Amino acid sequence: MTAIELSAAVRAGERSAVDVLDEHLARIEERDGEIHAFNLVTADLARSQAEAVDSAVAEGRDPGPLAGVPVAVKDNTCTRGIPTTCSSRILDGWLPPYNATVVDRLAAAGAVTIGKTNLDEFAMGSSTENSAFGPTRNPHDTSKVPGGSSGGSAAAVAAAFAPLAIGSDTGGSIRQPAALCGVVGAKPTYGAVSRYGLIAFASSLDQIGPFATTVADAAVLLESIGGHDPRDSTSIEAPAPSILDALDRGVDGLRVGVLTELAGGPGGVEGISPDVIARTTQAVAALEAAGAEVSEVSVPSATLGLSAYYLIAPAEASSNLSRYDGVRYGLRVDAPTTGEMNTASRSAGFGDEVKRRIMLGTYALSAGYYDAFYGKALKVRTLILRDFAAAYEKVDVLVTPTSPTTAFGFGDKTADPMAMYVNDVCTIPSNLSGHPAISVPFGVGDDGLPIGVQILGPAQSEPTIFSVAAVLEDVASKGGAR
Repeated sequence: MTAIELSAAVRAGERSAVDVLDEHLARIEERDGEIHAFNLVTADLARSQAEAVDSAVAEGRDPGPLAGVPVAVKDNTCTRGIPTTCSSRILDGWLPPYNATVVDRLAAAGAVTIGKTNLDEFAMGSSTENSAFGPTRNPHDTSKVPGGSSGGSAAAVAAAFAPLAIGSDTGGSIRQPAALCGVVGAKPTYGAVSRYGLIAFASSLDQIGPFATTVADAAVLLESIGGHDPRDSTSIEAPAPSILDALDRGVDGLRVGVLTELAGGPGGVEGISPDVIARTTQAVAALEAAGAEVSEVSVPSATLGLSAYYLIAPAEASSNLSRYDGVRYGLRVDAPTTGEMNTASRSAGFGDEVKRRIMLGTYALSAGYYDAFYGKALKVRTLILRDFAAAYEKVDVLVTPTSPTTAFGFGDKTADPMAMYVNDVCTIPSNLSGHPAISVPFGVGDDGLPIGVQILGPAQSEPTIFSVAAVLEDVASKGGAR
């Protein structure tokens, strides 16, 4: 059953939220030893929430649109009194004294928090191989990665451990694993979902968003967690848009652009595999057959997104992660002096990829190099915003691949950081622009593994991009994606 169907059955008294939870806990017990989607299964919390939902139904009260639906939460999202690790040793033993806004909103919607999912340490990675607690495996082929950094959340949904999951997306960390695991994943407009309680990686890029098995389920989850939050200074001061009501719009007359620089053509980014290009081309053809007006659109600066991102994101990370010093919370390695203690704690607590990005960011911000690197990257970001604005004067949405390839093997790219970073080449531009984007499964590659197609739109266009994704989902369900 979908999340919407489960919620309807629980609200109608046809299913017990406790029974639904037990079914999902049984699946986790059976297979998560192999997959490792979770850092922690919160069975006691989930059971108390499920019992509260059943009590509300018995008393004639509506528990909410996610009544009794198990939801997995990425382990960089604060949960009061429950370990929140960012899959890093540096946060060993830390119990947040508060909930993230999205966690409170999930509870208010009747959802059941079933566990905290694995991720690349501090959300820095594209394969979930950087976790201090070991990698997550792709449920479709356990010899392959699930993508990252939200690989645990994507795998939890793909393995049916939970119908819904929460992830965070800084450079593609929802959409890329969604594509590799064959589920729906969306990055909302920057500010559409509160970041209060999300442990920061790069504050101007981070955004929380949904994973689901269907576009409609992703829509109801996004509606439940979205909306203004006064505790987040970047939160959009407007009600969350209604997305579910837009899913039946179709695409008749919609202007759809194929973003040439991210479609594998000449002059664009390199490394997009032929089978991914083929599925994207089929998706565009399906939209045209459904009534969309299709054209090619250029966003020239999109090819610079990867370079700009890997200066801006590490620079912000080097600032954000300076708070982990062995003094206030988390891991502390004792040493004779405060400076030596700081160094020892960080050396033991941070993994190699986190250290690499801190050093890169600190270098980019250093005197004498700030203008040459960080300052120039900010100018490129402005250029990307301008180019997207020009493109959206011509079309309503853009279509690209989500990931350049299907899921790759463990260790295939860990020796070469640049080879790993290229996995986000199609997703990064939306983070730099702050615009929404969604990945929807559309067929499989030559290896039989899932491929995702990405729909991009201007700020606060979630109803439109979700409606396009719904059309592609319908085509794929009828065998139109091969």
